Amino acid sequence: MALIYGGNKVALVDEALARAFQPGDSVFVDPQGKILHIPKQERERAEEAVGRAERAFSAMREVSDAAISRFFLAFAARLEDPKVWAEIERVNAEDVRAATARGRSTTRLAVSEALRRGMMEGLRGWAEFPATRGQIVETVDHGSFKAELIRAELGVVAFVFEGRPNVVADATGVLRGGNTVVFRIGRDALGTAKAILAGAAFPALREAGLPEGAVSLVDSEAHASGWALFQDTRLALAVARGSGPAVATLGALAQSAGVPVSLHGTGGAWMVVGPEVDPARVTQNVFDSLDRKVCNTLNTICVPKVSAATLVPAFLEGLKRAAARRNTEYKLHVSEESVSAVPKELFEREVPIARAEGEVREKQAEMLAPDQLGREWEWENSPEVTLRLVDSLDEAIDLFNAQSPHFVACLLSDSPEAQEHFYRRVDAPFVGDGFTRWVDGQYALKKPELGLANWQNGRLLGRGGILTGDSVYSIRTRVTGTASGKPR
Repeated sequence: MALIYGGNKVALVDEALARAFQPGDSVFVDPQGKILHIPKQERERAEEAVGRAERAFSAMREVSDAAISRFFLAFAARLEDPKVWAEIERVNAEDVRAATARGRSTTRLAVSEALRRGMMEGLRGWAEFPATRGQIVETVDHGSFKAELIRAELGVVAFVFEGRPNVVADATGVLRGGNTVVFRIGRDALGTAKAILAGAAFPALREAGLPEGAVSLVDSEAHASGWALFQDTRLALAVARGSGPAVATLGALAQSAGVPVSLHGTGGAWMVVGPEVDPARVTQNVFDSLDRKVCNTLNTICVPKVSAATLVPAFLEGLKRAAARRNTEYKLHVSEESVSAVPKELFEREVPIARAEGEVREKQAEMLAPDQLGREWEWENSPEVTLRLVDSLDEAIDLFNAQSPHFVACLLSDSPEAQEHFYRRVDAPFVGDGFTRWVDGQYALKKPELGLANWQNGRLLGRGGILTGDSVYSIRTRVTGTASGKPR
């Protein structure tokens, strides 16, 4: 059977899908032409979870801001409880073992004391954060009457993510504004997330007197449950975090149903170096941008040809130190026309590189096609970066605008004029003057971050690229003074 998608494209149903399809099931063709099969039972699981969250949202209108603060404090207190955390660690160890056996990355899956502290700090931060629900944003006074723009709750917010269990705590930040949340969590982190919910989040809801469904879970390992969730028209916002292709598919599903989306997938930060920069500064900023692999980790660096003799070694030193910090080796990709700037022995030397499937031996440096500068390196433990030499700042900007995911762009330069020129010309939502890892809600805004959005598919309407709990709201308009009729 032929299925038309994208207006003028055709996807063919194969025999396996035809045999598996049952009455009540549905299919969707994603942007890559892959046919997604959504079984009836997975849709029902998603619909049930959204139903709980929708009912809770209606009840949240009667919940005080003080009660919401009590929820965050109770959630944090339970995470601090040694018995609760010991159970979370036990379940997480099982998740990590299972993910490792499947050859999956566990960099973001494994819990730690630092992750625990981060979750608690974020929750307590939301407890102290001023309530903005009901806040008057603007007043227009007409004399005999006035119009007020008032911040209001948005509705049910859905999150789909794979291997980061701490998102369970971070995303409850949307409750600060009177919203509710429903999760669909990937197989890798599902056990850990359920332990966090059962041991800390759900008891905190009861203790604070919030409706039970204010935090809901689609309890399924199947990807189809996430696909069904994002097609539920009762959602006020669908937030996807994960790999680029998976996020693109989820976004297409939500948009096909008319559900607003906030997509956080493809990343990879770029750093451009000015010719006058102190090599020691390059080394330090590269080192600081490679502490672990997340979306704002340094991915591509552009170094001026005129200073390559001093700045490329400085870059390599920072890369080497970043690898040594993790007790491993680094991996370097060198754009084809820049190979001569890198020591030849790096292309010949084989080193152990830590991959999701385990340690493998690879050439430390490899040549990369000139049109592949925007490829994001999803490294496990061994820092992985692309190097490109450029003739000028404008060439670096042009390369960024043409090949990057339009995400993070940082310029190392002592010239205020160069910094201003860079800011004006580079097409990125996040622009800095040093290390790349500053692009983080907790670091830059002192708020738990729910995701970072790039401009790969266009700029965002009316909000910044950092999604936080207090940026999920609507505006109501209220007029008073019109009871006597329209003025003549």
